[in-house]
Amino acid sequence: MPDRIFVRVGELAVARADSILATVGLGSCVAVALYDPELRLGGLAHPMLPDPSMARPGGNLARFASHAVPMLIERMVRGGAQPRRLVARLVGGASMFEAFAPARDPLGLRNVDAARAALLSAGVRIAGEEVGGNHGRSLRFEIGTGRVLVTAVSFPDVLL
Repeated sequence: MPDRIFVRVGELAVARADSILATVGLGSCVAVALYDPELRLGGLAHPMLPDPSMARPGGNLARFASHAVPMLIERMVRGGAQPRRLVARLVGGASMFEAFAPARDPLGLRNVDAARAALLSAGVRIAGEEVGGNHGRSLRFEIGTGRVLVTAVSFPDVLL
């Protein structure tokens, strides 16, 4: 039975092949799944805001996509990962209340853009995305296979 690790908002975790990283309730948050296929080492971050300019100073920097991505890369490198081998998958970034209050610059898309920018800056390739829209998602990251399964109520499952 694989070890199942739940990653909550503002958290990140790194795990080996015998583990599953999971998160539920991704709305405007973005989940960043990183994988080193040679080592079969994976990491998952669940930031809720693009950067610290949107919050009071101090606190947990993993809440911000701009900081969570480099923090996750650093933890994976400490675990033996090679940055050049890392691949990323992004999930979430929905506009949950667009129908009620349309926004010119929805928070979910800003979160996705911040995660993409941090990955680009680190030279990490994005291998897949299931982002945007107006519905919540959950994900299950099987570290042994590198599969990321995205589920959502009333929507088909997506395998990244």
